[in-house]
Amino acid sequence: MKIEEFKVETWINKYENSCTFDFTNTCVGVLSVAELAKLSENPGKVVEDILDLKLGYGRVPGTERLRRNIAGLYNNAMDFNIVVTHGAIGANSLAMISLLEKDDEVITFLPIYQQHYSIPESVGAKVKKIYLREENNWQIDFDELKSVISNKTKMIFLNNPNNPTGKLFDEKTLEALSQIARKYGTYILCDEVYRGLNHIGKPFTKSIFDIYERGISTGSMSKTFSLPGLRLGWIVAPADIVEKINIQRNYHVICIGRINDYLASIALENKDKIVSRNNRICRENIEMFDSWLSAEPHLSYIKPHAGTTVFVKYDMKIPSEILCQKLQQDTGIMILPGSTMEYENFLRIGYTNEKESVKPALTEFSQWLSTNFY
Repeated sequence: MKIEEFKVETWINKYENSCTFDFTNTCVGVLSVAELAKLSENPGKVVEDILDLKLGYGRVPGTERLRRNIAGLYNNAMDFNIVVTHGAIGANSLAMISLLEKDDEVITFLPIYQQHYSIPESVGAKVKKIYLREENNWQIDFDELKSVISNKTKMIFLNNPNNPTGKLFDEKTLEALSQIARKYGTYILCDEVYRGLNHIGKPFTKSIFDIYERGISTGSMSKTFSLPGLRLGWIVAPADIVEKINIQRNYHVICIGRINDYLASIALENKDKIVSRNNRICRENIEMFDSWLSAEPHLSYIKPHAGTTVFVKYDMKIPSEILCQKLQQDTGIMILPGSTMEYENFLRIGYTNEKESVKPALTEFSQWLSTNFY
């Protein structure tokens, strides 16, 4: 199976070891085991349980406790709707290889994580890309969708909240998308890894699983719950789809680690505390970032409504990869070029590192821009 190079991950792998400040980070204040344990009612017992765990294979589908807690993030999910995976990246891949075949047609809305078009291409599916536009507030153009969808369209890919724009597609938008997909019996796979990090109103918006009868939600412990090191994700889907996915799952996952399962359960049982903490960090930091960017004459963006990233447009005549290479060479600051997500003259910036370190990094970035371009 041939597949395109994963541009985002390749960039990060190449440059992360030589940076002094990382603006490619998309997680919120990663938790330690000790910090997680303190959120529980009995921290001492959490530590004892971990030390007493026998490190044999875990339950193949994940423990009932874990699946029950994941189901609790949705309105209508039961444990039989849950497939536990190795991260959301594993969830997305597993859903695709389980449901897509050679010559299927799929539609993907960009910008989006590259696996949502490169994996379908690798299995021989025909990918139709719809580029969301900044001048349209990153909103879905339903007229364009209607012009490309057909009876051959097997799956639509969406990321909500969107990485990198921070666009939040509301329930009305998801209903409209589902209405179009329903006419063709098309699956909607919605990568919801940032779900729970809304900057306004309630932290969680309604999942595609709870809106559309062929809706497939993927999520993980990495972003909203600050535990990327657990490498634990999930698929939530109707039972007939789960049955198909579980056939592939046995070849690719077997089971997740017992410690990972246990710690994820602790986190999900204390989700309100974690989500409240993380939304406070996101909301405070985006205001700081917004204030900084408003003073930069050659940078602009649409302020995000959710998530941990911004997609910043610049008007200097320099390719984004060259800009980011030169910035890191001169300052040590690492930023992701928009070209890695198929958008030139954009930069993806993660803004949820500790405020004490973000602020001086932004100041240094401003000085560098002023020296080189202004």
